[in-house]
Amino acid sequence: MSTEKKRGGFLARKAKKAEEHGADYEAKLRSKECVNVEDVLKLNRITSDYLCPITANTHKIDFTKFKIRDIESGVVLFEIAKPQGATEILSSDPNAGRYVRYEFPPEFLKLKQIGATVEFTIGEKPINNFRMIERHYFKDQIIKSFDFDFGFCMPSSVNTCEHIYDLPGLSAELMKDMVDNPFSTKSDSFYFVDDQLVMHNKADYAYKYNASM
Repeated sequence: MSTEKKRGGFLARKAKKAEEHGADYEAKLRSKECVNVEDVLKLNRITSDYLCPITANTHKIDFTKFKIRDIESGVVLFEIAKPQGATEILSSDPNAGRYVRYEFPPEFLKLKQIGATVEFTIGEKPINNFRMIERHYFKDQIIKSFDFDFGFCMPSSVNTCEHIYDLPGLSAELMKDMVDNPFSTKSDSFYFVDDQLVMHNKADYAYKYNASM
């Protein structure tokens, strides 16, 4: 048996073991009463399901506006806002509103820094430690992990903050692969209050030549 064949078999078994470990670990987290920051930092691939129910958001955190801009040029790349006075629409999908699909031109992958401005409201309980962990993957390979602190939020308040993302330098080969495989780039956004997971949102991305920026 050739060395190359042995190596290929070993790598295939290793990949399968890693996949099984990832699925087992995610299932373990979903069964936990409370998921914390340390738990999600151990994830080695995008989650297949949400790690907490919508009902975990007992602080009634509601994101009402979101804007992405290129730091260098100041150009707004994406902007969305919930209509004022809008109420939640009843849906048969319990996870409605937790998933977003983005489309950007390939030039987006060459940006060095972007700013993400978010506006959100808080319910009647104050929040002392509000933190977000956002992990981006391409084909289950982690590209970048971001960690942002919202700090203290007063009860019944409207809050606005901008987080600066230092984007990773990507090789020309990887960028081409990401363009050629739309929506294979995905992210998990985990939101914690006092180190307890209260919200989990997901997104995927396509980089298309006909997309605007």
